[in-house]
Amino acid sequence: MENELVQPGLFRDRREAGRLLATKLTAYANRPDVVVLALPRGGVPVAYEVARALDAPLDVFVVRKLGVPGHDELAMGALATGGVRVLNEVVQHLGIPSTLIEAVTNHELTELERRERLYRGNRPPLDVRNRTVILVDDGLATGSTMRAAVRALRQQQPASIVVAVPVAAPESCEELRTLADDVICAVTPEAFHAVGLWYQDFSQTTDEEVRALLAKRRVVEEGRSTQEPVDRADVEVVRAAAYPLAGSERDYDPLMGRIGDAHFTLLGEASHGTDEFYRARAEITKRLITEKGFTAVAVEADWPDAYRVNRYVRGETDDLDALEALADFRRFPTWMWRNAAMVEFIEWLRAHNDALPPNANKVGFYGLDLYSLNASMKAVVHYLEKVDPAAADRARERYSCFDQFGDPQNYGLMARLNVSKTCKDEGRQSAG
Repeated sequence: MENELVQPGLFRDRREAGRLLATKLTAYANRPDVVVLALPRGGVPVAYEVARALDAPLDVFVVRKLGVPGHDELAMGALATGGVRVLNEVVQHLGIPSTLIEAVTNHELTELERRERLYRGNRPPLDVRNRTVILVDDGLATGSTMRAAVRALRQQQPASIVVAVPVAAPESCEELRTLADDVICAVTPEAFHAVGLWYQDFSQTTDEEVRALLAKRRVVEEGRSTQEPVDRADVEVVRAAAYPLAGSERDYDPLMGRIGDAHFTLLGEASHGTDEFYRARAEITKRLITEKGFTAVAVEADWPDAYRVNRYVRGETDDLDALEALADFRRFPTWMWRNAAMVEFIEWLRAHNDALPPNANKVGFYGLDLYSLNASMKAVVHYLEKVDPAAADRARERYSCFDQFGDPQNYGLMARLNVSKTCKDEGRQSAG
């Protein structure tokens, strides 16, 4: 494509990009040996249009990077659909022991199998042996995921592998030519920067969209009408279990009944959504407090930021109002907690606590997110410096256990895989 046609926002969305990409793949149309595999999630809408234009079967090819523990950004290999594992030269260069490789593999295999079930259900992956496979993604920046996919797919013995993307960095496109049998990059702008720059709409592809597109294409492949790709039995199950919200204060009575005498209630991730979800979350939480006697609200947020709110709702702070108490929520996604519905809920919580008898157990507000590990340690040390300098020195010494891990996520992975000593005891002693 000529340079004057290459501009940011070239594609309206992934579906349009897929239709353009399909025009570059007409040589593979209407061939019984061709299958289209998408790298989820972003590659699926693109691949759906390619498969539709070529009249080819569509499936996903899930790839999970095998990161070096402590340096997750450095790949030592990859795991892919079918349980295929490929390792690269990093293993030998760093002398990574087989026990550690197996630990990382088993961890990623669990996530790969979860995604496989999520996207494909109980259906087996497409058989690619001796077939021409068109491997599709929404774009190539570094191309590392696509390279891992090609290496893994090669072990399943396809007749040939065609890499196809709407937009790519020129060097990534060229590098893949040494691995794949054919590479189709519809647009290769010199000033590439990032894949999302070339889409007007580059919003995240959801798991639901992936499943719907795979189901829709599967219906066509099986020769049925495309008008009802969803299993009607599933629809009826959902319809029978659904409970309409009419805007009444009694809307959540059935939910309260199902909660019963539970000591813990988890409100699902749908509460990360719009204003309506935030208000529903707040109303449910209020009823849990007033009717069920719950005394702690634990949220997916950094502990120091949430603890400032906790002090406000307990009347132990100089913050003038809820908006000021929420001021420390500055890390993305701020909108999850610093929003109008949350301000109203925090003010309600403060008023609820203020109305309790003097010796009553007040409701607390706490953050549970591991992302705040470093900030949380600093908060503890800062407090101890004011009340007990010697204890602050001991806390610094014990917290030094975490220094070797750098990013808190590295510590979480090492602890999860049980490949390094945890700092649980040191952390508990410091906090105590």
